[in-house]
Amino acid sequence: MKAFNKKRILALLPLALALVLAIGFGVNAIAAGMLTKEEIATVVDTQTDETKVTSPIIDVANSARLSVVGVNNYQARMRSYYGYGFGDIVPPAEPTVVGTGSGVVVSQYGHVLTNYHVVRNAARVTVTSEGKEFGAAVIDTDPELDIAVLQVPGLNLPAVPLGDSDKLQIGEWAIVIGNPLGEEFERSVTVGVVSALNREVTDRAVDRYGRRYAKTNQMIQVDAAISSGNSGGGMFNILGQLQGIPTLKFDSSAGGGGFFFGQSQGPSIDNIGMCVPINAAKPLLQSVLEKYEGDANVDQPNVPANATADKPRIGVTIGTLSANHPLVANQTLPQGAYVSIVDEGSPAEKGGMLAGDIVVEANGEIIRSSTELIGVIGATERGQTVKLKVFRAENLADIIDRRGNPDTLGEGEYIDLEVTPNFPEQAL
Repeated sequence: MKAFNKKRILALLPLALALVLAIGFGVNAIAAGMLTKEEIATVVDTQTDETKVTSPIIDVANSARLSVVGVNNYQARMRSYYGYGFGDIVPPAEPTVVGTGSGVVVSQYGHVLTNYHVVRNAARVTVTSEGKEFGAAVIDTDPELDIAVLQVPGLNLPAVPLGDSDKLQIGEWAIVIGNPLGEEFERSVTVGVVSALNREVTDRAVDRYGRRYAKTNQMIQVDAAISSGNSGGGMFNILGQLQGIPTLKFDSSAGGGGFFFGQSQGPSIDNIGMCVPINAAKPLLQSVLEKYEGDANVDQPNVPANATADKPRIGVTIGTLSANHPLVANQTLPQGAYVSIVDEGSPAEKGGMLAGDIVVEANGEIIRSSTELIGVIGATERGQTVKLKVFRAENLADIIDRRGNPDTLGEGEYIDLEVTPNFPEQAL
């Protein structure tokens, strides 16, 4: 019996040693942090059923973002004049992109709603979508509200439904879609809530001639991220309705706190953005739609570089006060055709024009250069009167001609004049 047990024990000994080794190896493997393939698979090999991930924000992101476009502002850089060579005409360089923003398609006819400051002073405007660029016409603007309506022939994108911003509620979702920093971040979606309604915001604005002034509007405050390039895009509710136009964000570096349109130059307070209510933009959009008669012409007219001998004249020496001039760049003065000399007895003098005036409008057309004013005067028929708008301020002529201190510049005002040009056979 003892012999039998001994033999049996000896036979079972290898199996027992194997079990001990296996257990020891497993303990060591766990102690060393090693996992089996099966254990790894339970952690890594997972699946997500996207059909179960639902949210009204996802629905809006998938639908409304298709109607958001980029907006490019092309401008031709003119040579700066600082009191010299005002009789010379220098043609502008080829227009280049100087700023970008966003826009939203609001009609099946290619109308795009955006901010006025996105297209201000543009020689040419285009919109972009998924790598394609389309020519756009600026149909109408409201600088006070900072809105503009474009029309884009051939833009085959869905139009978003408009909401009723008077029915907005504090705390409801605010879904912002736009192109922060340009096409690289096309149709980015940021989400927040409506933080406040009817915020009375006074901010810097620029009139249609390029001069800065202060304005106050009632706006929607949101805490969704609004960055440079988002301007003109869309703020949507969870129904996918366009409820606002992202326009401003609060910037703590703007002279102790203020709003800015472009890129921040320093640390900024987050989550205080302002949107123009869609109801405020509806009258301008309705006016545009009522006048719609088909695709607009997006080609810009070529203004002649100089006037020939048989063209009418008003008897002035002019030059371009360009966007590069320091007082125009900081929006103290408007851009336009600067009048350095008014000939004695000329139609301009008879019409009340003075040296130092800046012509900003002629027959309803905004004037940004001497060539544009020459083009309007040159198209005048014999006996016709040209309606001009000039900006006039105390000491302006001395400052432009570098004889005076910019600090002495008066407040200034816009003045309407009427001038009847002379033709070559008539004495100036």
